[in-house]
Amino acid sequence: MWNLIVTVLIGFFAGLIARALHPGNDKAGFIVTSALGILGSVVATYLGRFLNLYDAHSSAGFIASVIGAIIILVVYSFFTKQD
Repeated sequence: MWNLIVTVLIGFFAGLIARALHPGNDKAGFIVTSALGILGSVVATYLGRFLNLYDAHSSAGFIASVIGAIIILVVYSFFTKQD
């Protein structure tokens, strides 16, 4: 349970950093940005565990979480683009 809490906290900050690194014209607010960061952190954690980069009881690091959040943010921007 503690690992999930740490993942969510890291993901929150990773989402904010990802938004700063990948600013866009989309209308995603603070909550959507935070949720995408948390999702990116969770994806990075479980992908790292699947690839045996992390132990079963560890979460992704901050840099991996930011990279995961940027990837999720790019995918989100691609699907919500209004032209």
